[in-house]
Amino acid sequence: MITDFAQRLLQELQKNLPQISALLPKRELHLALQSALSRLDLVTREEFDAQQAVLARTREKLEQLEKTLADLEAGPGS
Repeated sequence: MITDFAQRLLQELQKNLPQISALLPKRELHLALQSALSRLDLVTREEFDAQQAVLARTREKLEQLEKTLADLEAGPGS
């Protein structure tokens, strides 16, 4: 994941800053980018989607509990 991202970032840099190749050799730039990105606290898209699903289920349960509590607080016959 990080290697792919570093490669895409390197390609974008070279496209937008063509003179960057003259300043820094491609391999050194790639290694520097990969090193910097590996230090970031990133999650995969799959991990993000899984946590988002857990959050949605938790929110749904909370809404059900809030409704049940409101019904109980309303008392009998409501």
